[in-house]
Amino acid sequence: MSTKMVIELIGGLVSFMFGMSVMSKNLEKMAGGKLEHILKKMTKNPIVSIFLGAVITIAMQSSSATTVMLVGLVNSGIMMFSQTIFVIFGANIGTTLTAWILALDGIGDGNFFISMLKPENFAPLLALIGTIIIMFSKNDKKKSIANVLIGFFVLMNGMEMMKDAVKPLAQLPEFKDLLVQFNHPIVGVLIGTLFTAVIQSSAASIGILQALAATGMISYGMAIPIVMGQNIGTCATSLISCVGTNTKAKRVAVVHVSIKIIGTAIFLSAFVALNSVFRWSFVGTPIGLFGIALVHTIFNIATTGVLLPFTRLLVRMTEWLVRDSKDGTAASEVEKDMHWLDERVLSTPSIAVTECNSITNKMAEIACQNMFRAMGLFDKFDQKAVEKVYEVEEELDEYEDRLGSYLVQMSSRSFSDADSRVISKMLQTIGDFERLGDHALNLCRAACEMHDKNLKFTDIAASELRVLGAAIDEIMTLTTEAYQHADVDLAARVEPLEQIIDKLTQTIKNNHIDRLKKGECTIEMGFILSDILNDYRRISDHCSNIAVAVIEVEKGSFDTHEYLNGIRHGNQEFTSIFDAFDKKYYLETK
Repeated sequence: MSTKMVIELIGGLVSFMFGMSVMSKNLEKMAGGKLEHILKKMTKNPIVSIFLGAVITIAMQSSSATTVMLVGLVNSGIMMFSQTIFVIFGANIGTTLTAWILALDGIGDGNFFISMLKPENFAPLLALIGTIIIMFSKNDKKKSIANVLIGFFVLMNGMEMMKDAVKPLAQLPEFKDLLVQFNHPIVGVLIGTLFTAVIQSSAASIGILQALAATGMISYGMAIPIVMGQNIGTCATSLISCVGTNTKAKRVAVVHVSIKIIGTAIFLSAFVALNSVFRWSFVGTPIGLFGIALVHTIFNIATTGVLLPFTRLLVRMTEWLVRDSKDGTAASEVEKDMHWLDERVLSTPSIAVTECNSITNKMAEIACQNMFRAMGLFDKFDQKAVEKVYEVEEELDEYEDRLGSYLVQMSSRSFSDADSRVISKMLQTIGDFERLGDHALNLCRAACEMHDKNLKFTDIAASELRVLGAAIDEIMTLTTEAYQHADVDLAARVEPLEQIIDKLTQTIKNNHIDRLKKGECTIEMGFILSDILNDYRRISDHCSNIAVAVIEVEKGSFDTHEYLNGIRHGNQEFTSIFDAFDKKYYLETK
């Protein structure tokens, strides 16, 4: 092979893989978290699961991406391992579409309309449409569609470059001698497996095989084992993605490769045995682009058909191969949530965004419950509750640290506008959730001080704090629900209540000073009361920050200070909600 031929082949492969990457990322970007949502709601019906697995893989143009998604969902406890097998069957079938698209290049040039079915002829038109959209449209979704069209053109251009690069090989005696080695089925499987595992793309390896087939030098006998090997090699990505995950997630990757290996063992043995008996004439004839696509599809459909009745056996076999860890150390809640958030998951950004959002929702719930736990200590002191407040506060610190670092990594990736706003919301709010944990800890310490020193508030002060505590309870509940459900209406009620809480804390302070002057309260209790009031006021401030972030995501970016000033002055809805809360949490100034 000449240097020019090698360079052209490498250039074609690079273009092909780059075009595939652009298509895959933008298709997923357009889908956002919808694909993962479909998997989360996966039915128990095997046929429906297979169909949805195929559709998702076609949409993402990658069976590996689908399997990586499954690894993440199982690792986070959202899906059961047994549910994923049917989805994997569907993904294996869905991934064959790319081979059929590439096979269209083998259509003859009978007339204009038929020739326009060839990707090499219509791909430039798609690229032109995509370029026009990018130049004149500001809509993010339209730009993603444009990138898919341009990516397809780059992919097909790479395919043509590879075909042109390998054409001269047909005349080389050395190449013919090399292909003789491919006639051995085991060698063919190994070559297909290793090459696909290295480039981590079955679509690219199938494309290269189709380019070689265009020379007329690849026979059916050579191609069939190689295609089977390529199907095994594509599992490399899912095997890599399961490193560092829990046992159930590892089983997803193992069952994926097991399906491919078992399918290859069954059908390669059958092919060799039957060919030795019947001596099929087609085995030695050259295979075309359509032939490779057909072999790829038949192998995956036949494997699904044969193994589908034995899914329970596959589950038991995989559980035997990947056994539960005997380590008795229980993972913390943070470890369970964060274990799978590594850089490999970022290859499917929408999954990372959706799961990070789920973890942040859980963080919100944990912070809310810990606040209620700390506030309850003033009514009924419980040492176990105190220990739990400290434990949860450390968890919240760890959530913020690890989730924040991961979100910063994510922010450098390409996302849809909607996903970018969600990332921005999480980056803005995780600090507020962590600070809520700090204030819960402060309240816990105040309760401990009162318990240790046997101190109590006066009946009037205790009554006032119950009113303020009820307001804090409501603002925490409103904020948590607004965040978890992205509810703008609930979020809009937070700021008026925050203003009421500011008013209540000032009223209680004024009343305390009045009692202090009358000798009805001590200075020591005044210090504790002041600390509690400051914590309650800061809690409401953090709730306000979170609510504003929710509204910002749903309605688009805006200036926070301008927004708050706008709703506080001359806003009828704000005034109405404020007045309702004012009546509900009224305290008389002494």
